[in-house]
Amino acid sequence: MGLTSTTVLLVAVVSAVTLFVGTVWLWPRLARRGWRAVGGRVGLLLGTQVMLFASVGLAANQAFGFYASWADLFGRETDQGVVVDHTGGSGGPLEVLGTRQVDGPGGRRPQQGGQIQKVALTGRTSHIATPAYVYLPPEYFQPQYRTRVFPAAVVLTGYPGTAEALFEKLHYPRTARDLAKNGRTQPMILVMLRPTVAPPRDTECVDVPGGPQTETFFAKDLPEAMRAHYRVGREPAGWGVIGDSTGGYCALKLALHHPGVYAAGVGLSAYYKAPLDPTTGDLFHGDAKLRDEADLRWFLAHRPAPDTSLLVTTSKIGESNYKATLKFIDQVKATGKTRISSIVLDSGGHNFNTWRREIPAALQWLSGRLG
Repeated sequence: MGLTSTTVLLVAVVSAVTLFVGTVWLWPRLARRGWRAVGGRVGLLLGTQVMLFASVGLAANQAFGFYASWADLFGRETDQGVVVDHTGGSGGPLEVLGTRQVDGPGGRRPQQGGQIQKVALTGRTSHIATPAYVYLPPEYFQPQYRTRVFPAAVVLTGYPGTAEALFEKLHYPRTARDLAKNGRTQPMILVMLRPTVAPPRDTECVDVPGGPQTETFFAKDLPEAMRAHYRVGREPAGWGVIGDSTGGYCALKLALHHPGVYAAGVGLSAYYKAPLDPTTGDLFHGDAKLRDEADLRWFLAHRPAPDTSLLVTTSKIGESNYKATLKFIDQVKATGKTRISSIVLDSGGHNFNTWRREIPAALQWLSGRLG
């Protein structure tokens, strides 16, 4: 039974309830002196507490998608997600592995509800291989649009995150489809994946010296793979990137570092400097230039302002990035070239519920900046 299985959660909840009832029922019998009675009381209390915490933890993990598997939870995931292509990429940079419908009306017919395709991406330059999900809007399958080129947005999770959470919890495809249907956005293709392309390591979308070339993958390999397989734009005006938390930091960095690839970037609850901790390891290996440029505020202060558009979100109460976001906004405005917009909620935590409140407006903003 997988970590995110509903069965596992139900077993934990039932076990917690059973132990609680058993504690109440057996307590009079164990209210005596002696090591057996004391051991019984300790065992029942400890067991009840453990199962209670397990239930809460499993429920939180299902809601927020922190860990995808038991191996991911215990740091034993062995698939590093980085491969060297010795065959010259005979399989192609993108392979469709399967399809699924989009939730909501018309979901069974791609011409009405759109379609989500699970794909395998292989970077020609970075040699990174990772799974992703591609949302194709209904118009992509309609005869009158058969020659149309669609704008595309890369959608990134936080760390560690799961790509499935982007459509199961955050509802990106359904939201994009409904907005386009109501004329509030143009139809867009979404490329949904997590920035953790070398699990379990958090590379912060950095080209790690001697390690995963994550920034190259997102700035070069991913757009090239998509253009080779789908009707997406070849100019930066047709590409945007959006993400939450770590994905939000990556989205802003990609838009700032690569304005010739991405015309716009959206950071939902983003931070502005790559952290160094046990999940990241040594990202820079003494490379001061690489370290400095991973700090977005340093980049704005020391590099020419890029011709790109940014959107940042935060909350006055509940988000730790509120003050940092206000400073970032002021710094971008001072460049006079890079454009900045914001969504500031009165309250909202660092969680899916907050991001669901921001995504519709963020997609409308992004659509308005893509050609």
